[in-house]
Amino acid sequence: MNKNVKTALIIGGIVIAILIIVPLVFGLISGGRYGGWGMMGGFGWMWLMPIFFILFWGLVIWAIVALVRGLSESRGYDSSKADSALEVLKKRYARGEINKEEYEEKKRDLA
Repeated sequence: MNKNVKTALIIGGIVIAILIIVPLVFGLISGGRYGGWGMMGGFGWMWLMPIFFILFWGLVIWAIVALVRGLSESRGYDSSKADSALEVLKKRYARGEINKEEYEEKKRDLA
């Protein structure tokens, strides 16, 4: 797994944990003082629910995009690891696979 994907998943997990834990802790600390323990838990700050909803779905979408980007980068062609055509040509000439005339001709073609 790519380093960026791991980072995205860790950050996403932390944010989701915060979004779940903070309302629960606040509700336990408040002891139901804000509206009682009625329907919806009575946390008294239900006006924050739309914000949590937007943050949650934004995080889900962000995690999916990060995962797809990480997977596509890991399968992509890495040109820094591959030898250039000229390097391959030099190696073939050094090994004796091609003669000097072929080497010069191919070198001119590549330039």
